[in-house]
Amino acid sequence: MQKFLAEAKDSEPFLVVDVDVVEHNYRELRRLLPLAKVYYAIKANPAPEILRRLRSLGSCFDTASANEIQQCLNQGVTPDRISFGNTIKKKRDIAWAYEKGVRLYAFDSLCELEKLAEVAPGSQVFCRVLMQCEGAEWPLSRKFGCAPEMAADLLVKARQMGLDPYGISFHVGSQQTDLSQWDKAVAQVAQMFTVLQQADVDLRMINLGGGFPARYRSDIPMLEAYAQAVSQAMTKHFGNNLPDMIIEPGRSLVGDAGVIQAEVVLISRKDYEEDRRWVYLDIGKFSGLAETMDEAIKYRIVTPRDGGPTGPVSLAGPSCDSADILYEKTAYEMPLALEVGDKIQILSTGAYTTTYSSVGFNGFPPLKSYCI
Repeated sequence: MQKFLAEAKDSEPFLVVDVDVVEHNYRELRRLLPLAKVYYAIKANPAPEILRRLRSLGSCFDTASANEIQQCLNQGVTPDRISFGNTIKKKRDIAWAYEKGVRLYAFDSLCELEKLAEVAPGSQVFCRVLMQCEGAEWPLSRKFGCAPEMAADLLVKARQMGLDPYGISFHVGSQQTDLSQWDKAVAQVAQMFTVLQQADVDLRMINLGGGFPARYRSDIPMLEAYAQAVSQAMTKHFGNNLPDMIIEPGRSLVGDAGVIQAEVVLISRKDYEEDRRWVYLDIGKFSGLAETMDEAIKYRIVTPRDGGPTGPVSLAGPSCDSADILYEKTAYEMPLALEVGDKIQILSTGAYTTTYSSVGFNGFPPLKSYCI
């Protein structure tokens, strides 16, 4: 990767992903959680090379739209390995997916359930429940999921409507740092299994979502600790009668496999009395670094001047938008010798960068991507 970055002639920022690292991360997750089916969340990075490699390894795929389903099909993924995991779908997209052979769908409302019953009859469905997401660096809002009592009622209705109420899903938040969140979530779901069993609804699956990490600036537990937390939660609340388990990793598979190379465009100060420098890069919130919103995801940055004296900086993107500030409150320091034109590397950027890049805000091109 370093050789590729050194020899690159691109004048615009770009991402490079090492697909062998993606494979390594997948194999580690399968080794540590052998009973769980992996459904790669392709919204993290849908590069064809990544989809092909994961397909060859036996992965399944979590999709959010008809276009993502088609991307999987284009790479030879069979529809029985695809979940339509978005709870917000157009009826015509559900009908299209059903016609293509997809039979696994998420929902969290009566309206969505009615669509599924009408155009995807007999399909396996799972209901998403709300989670607090405490401890997540990228927490999820109340946009997805419903209260456990409502979810239980909806799963009963699913059976009445001719669907197969397969299970329950949750998501503890992306880049979760509090390992106890899985125990809390699984405990809640286990209670729902008991309630629904009494209503003669035979649930067989828990979708544990994502939350597994990439390596940013904060210290986080090793993947082994995450796997142990999940395994202990499942055995604690289900004993030997484990249901099918699905996990939907995205960030943890591709995040650390990617590096963005960008360029310093401007270095300035706002006041004669101020030590803090403003460092402007040719990449910002609108060209791939959307997860710096509220300074949530804090990327590690490497410069060619590392090793010498440093000083505090604010980091910003190149666009004419005042929101395009990456880090102003978070304590970042960069070498005092840093110069305009220096190429810098933003690490662990394989996930949620190309897919967040705008098509041309302010005329800047979308983030280019290479897989090696």
